[in-house]
Amino acid sequence: MKDIIYISGHKNPDTDSICSALAYAEFKNKTGSITAVPVRLGELNRETQFVLDYFDVKPPELIETVRAQIQDLKFDSVAPICPDISLKMAWSIMKKNNVKTLPVVDENDKLIGLASLSNITSSYMDIWDNNILSKSGTTLENIVETLSAKCIYVSEKINNLTGKIVVTAMQPESTREIIDEGDIVICGDREDAQEIILDCKASLMIITGKHEVTEKIIEKAKSIACSIIMTPYDTFTAARLIPQSVPVSYVMTKDNLVLFNNEDLVDEAREIMLKTRFRSYPVVDNNNKILGSISRYHLISKTKKKVILVDHNERTQSIPGLEDSELLEVIDHHRIGDIQTGSPIYFRNEPVGCTATIIASIFFENGIRPSKKIAGLLCSAIISDTLLFKSPTSTATDKLMLRRLAEIANIDPEKFAQDMFKAGTSLQGKTLDEIFNQDFKIFNIGSLKVGVGQVTTMDTEGFASMKKDMIKYMEHRANDENFNLLILMVTDLLKDGSELLVAGDEKYLINKAFNVQLKENCVYMPGLMSRKKQVIPPLTNAAAETK
Repeated sequence: MKDIIYISGHKNPDTDSICSALAYAEFKNKTGSITAVPVRLGELNRETQFVLDYFDVKPPELIETVRAQIQDLKFDSVAPICPDISLKMAWSIMKKNNVKTLPVVDENDKLIGLASLSNITSSYMDIWDNNILSKSGTTLENIVETLSAKCIYVSEKINNLTGKIVVTAMQPESTREIIDEGDIVICGDREDAQEIILDCKASLMIITGKHEVTEKIIEKAKSIACSIIMTPYDTFTAARLIPQSVPVSYVMTKDNLVLFNNEDLVDEAREIMLKTRFRSYPVVDNNNKILGSISRYHLISKTKKKVILVDHNERTQSIPGLEDSELLEVIDHHRIGDIQTGSPIYFRNEPVGCTATIIASIFFENGIRPSKKIAGLLCSAIISDTLLFKSPTSTATDKLMLRRLAEIANIDPEKFAQDMFKAGTSLQGKTLDEIFNQDFKIFNIGSLKVGVGQVTTMDTEGFASMKKDMIKYMEHRANDENFNLLILMVTDLLKDGSELLVAGDEKYLINKAFNVQLKENCVYMPGLMSRKKQVIPPLTNAAAETK
């Protein structure tokens, strides 16, 4: 397993989730020996995108699972070969690198086949056809390399070898009966035999034994465009070796290749390996470019990804595959949820307005100053989660950290907050699905499945026209996904309050929790700004009282 820690916020990430992951990754990389990589579990909302653009920071990588993937393993690197190299060359490469299989790639480095020791040897044993060179498209270069030959004369017409292989182990005159025009002929140093070969208009004459070739033969060869090469091997050895000049493309496995993408899950790869039992398997990327090869022994190593969670600690809000990972830390400011671990971990949970406040504290407690960009991100997260301290979740610690970070980031918090909220709260052009999911979390309250989304905006009038359609959307979703209760908080930054849109069979809990009456599935509540502090606790109490 590669030495990487993935730092992840929650699904449908908000500004705190993204910025906290980026900031804690910087802290870990400054203080640890293992690489920390910030990741995200969804698309960025407009506010977060504004923040990242403002401070010129790349967003975290989007991932779908933390189950072990092929790319997490230290699989073997392997140099691919091109399809036109000879069997002899491929064999030599295998012996040199002590491998049994070589990937074959095209001119764009994309995998087109596999050349294995077994299919090279079996195909070589099956080669008894004297037309093999023409059928396989063997080049003169391959023949020269295979026979360690020297070129005496090369005709411009030698590009395509179309004839059969002939060995002239007989009286010269007898060879006339077996040589056809265009054949490849292996011969010795007898000049009379060479002349007959040329008379028959062979395309290639291979002279064995390092014998000299007379000018007369060379000139005659030129006149009929017959190429001449000379090999140091004897006739028997040359005849035995020449089939090895066949290109790899002729014998490689092209169809039904068993290979893995680097993003494939290790568990799925293990199942395939048990069914197929090859020695090794190629690994490719999404463009089918070869990355290396993997064998069973690579799967023996520990294959759990290392994960740190920020801004959440509930499984329903976290990344798929969390149960198959090694959870190292949780940094959060929400209620303690249902995540369980097999061993003790570092768990830091504080009653502050923002996870970024905790992470800023960790920097300063360790005598480390965050970079200017990271300080800016931490400021943005605090401003966003506390609504610039209008939210009841705000604490004196949040205010202290914002003031300290703003000096490092060189920003005016109030002016920056105005620009950020303006960029992030516009609902123009957004679909119902995008609005509802831009900051949506799932909670398990007793036996109830509850979903709460929050939209913070300065444009509540623009939202009014889509309110009825949003309630219909929520009712359908509650039915389709078995939610007992769905809530959308439309928080008005100008009025410091929120309108609740409610759907689901347990709508009565809103009346009980907040002592209000829903009207057409809606109710406006002055001063209601925080999902964490003002919505979830009353709902939890109301649900408990109804048991």
